[in-house]
Amino acid sequence: MRLPAVTAILVFFSVSLLPAQPAPPAQPAPQERPRLFPPQDLGLIETPDRIEWQKPDLIMDKLRIADGSRVGEIGAGGGWFTILLARRVGPNGKVWAEDVQAPMVDFIGRRVQRENLLWVKALLGTSTDPNLPAKLDAVLIAFGYAEMNDPERPTDIVTLFGNAARSLAPEGCFGVVDFLPGSGGPGPEPKGRVAPEEVIATAKAAGLNLLAQDRIPPFVYLLVFGKETSRCAPSQ
Repeated sequence: MRLPAVTAILVFFSVSLLPAQPAPPAQPAPQERPRLFPPQDLGLIETPDRIEWQKPDLIMDKLRIADGSRVGEIGAGGGWFTILLARRVGPNGKVWAEDVQAPMVDFIGRRVQRENLLWVKALLGTSTDPNLPAKLDAVLIAFGYAEMNDPERPTDIVTLFGNAARSLAPEGCFGVVDFLPGSGGPGPEPKGRVAPEEVIATAKAAGLNLLAQDRIPPFVYLLVFGKETSRCAPSQ
């Protein structure tokens, strides 16, 4: 029903004179915790005692990394472990140090040049592909799983593991080093640590078999994987 003209005018003015409703308060933008380790904080993780509690020589022994080995490191960060790998394989070997952050890759490049480790190549990868060459004797991820596992893209890390596995030689070893669950010592808070079972499930989904699971006291564990037909036999 159409209102008479006078009534319509009265309704219009009545509505216009109502007090304006306050706008809903603006919701603060969610604060996203940085997932990748900031390059400017590298000094926090390269402490003098790291070699004592991480035991890199033991880890390299278990992955059968020796003079002349071809090794890929995924999530190499500032290259702390890269330098040790390079010294272990020597000029007869080769190390590919990968990271998804260009500043980290640049830092490693300058670091190996300064130390004259000409058999190390720093390279930029992606969240799903480390761009490693084929026929590697070993691939290593040290304390990088939590950063690589994006909850919003849960299949990315499975793809990453699959691409890493394709870079392995038939007898190659794929090692994942991380902090034991719980608290104490270096490393993140308990909620930021990765249980071995989670890493094992990811590797299995990528077609890798668990070959060894070792506790490296007091703070670290090592998981060693290989291909389905792998002849990798980690050192005891």
